[in-house]
Amino acid sequence: MTQKPKACDFLLEPPDNERLASLCGQFDQHLRQIERRLGVEINNRGNQFHVIGEGRAPEVAGDVLRHLYAEAEGRILTPAEVHLALQQANAELEAEPEAEQVAEVRIRTRSGTIHGRGTNQRQYLACIRDHDLSFGIGPAGTGKTYLAVASAVAALEQEQVRRLILVRPAVEAGERLGFLPGDMAQKVDPYLRPLYDALYEMLGFDKVSKLIERQVIEVAPLAFMRGRTLNESFIILDEAQNTTVEQMKMFLTRIGFGSTAVVTGDVTQVDLPRGTVSGLRHVVDVLKEVEGVSFTFFSARDVVRHPLVQRIVAAYARQDPAGGEGA
Repeated sequence: MTQKPKACDFLLEPPDNERLASLCGQFDQHLRQIERRLGVEINNRGNQFHVIGEGRAPEVAGDVLRHLYAEAEGRILTPAEVHLALQQANAELEAEPEAEQVAEVRIRTRSGTIHGRGTNQRQYLACIRDHDLSFGIGPAGTGKTYLAVASAVAALEQEQVRRLILVRPAVEAGERLGFLPGDMAQKVDPYLRPLYDALYEMLGFDKVSKLIERQVIEVAPLAFMRGRTLNESFIILDEAQNTTVEQMKMFLTRIGFGSTAVVTGDVTQVDLPRGTVSGLRHVVDVLKEVEGVSFTFFSARDVVRHPLVQRIVAAYARQDPAGGEGA
């Protein structure tokens, strides 16, 4: 049954032609971007806006426009910024009413304030804050690793933990990298680059380098975790879909007193030898009812990269809903 169209009228205050031009974009490209994403029609005369659509869409579009208008003060908005605002708005539009009540967690770093975009990201941050062990599972670009690193940095700066430990299985994504020169850290660097990039953005290159030198931040391949007990640490296991069942169990039993662990991965991108069961897939069934453990599952609609990435993820999911072991 088709819903009756609704209209939303509002003024963007204070009047500012330069800010309005930034909001609308060249040839109104930002307005058209919002229309396509939320399924609304936007008309404006100066700073007076009239939005038509179904259900809550006009109201959500109005919130997006007001938010972007505030962000446009003194600068030019980019399509990427519009996309990020729409990502959060679209998630809120599709969310169940009870899901919208997730309390927002804000993390302050030197690069600015970080918060969840959409219900799943807000839930993920809250779970990391409230649980000793959290899992973030979903496609690339959903913020799983970035938000985990942000939470780790905040815990370190607030002295909730004494060190950060970044772990990743050294499994090649279909290529044969061969012999890599250098010490252990240099050999593992290519696998940990996404974690480094997030740390550099939040703490700065010099500070990260000093913390690594002092072993406050430790980077290590998963194989080096065996036999250790990690106390008062924030531990991130990234790309966990490439762990075996035995490796996952070994990692989870390293967690010591006063520690928080976050495990991230995408079960649709397993690079293990064909026929090998992914430890991440296995652990969902094993720990789903264990107290103190949380799972956050992301989908294509949570992707915060280029809009095309979201459509690519959705297309692959339709082609192979199970993801395929070793694919």
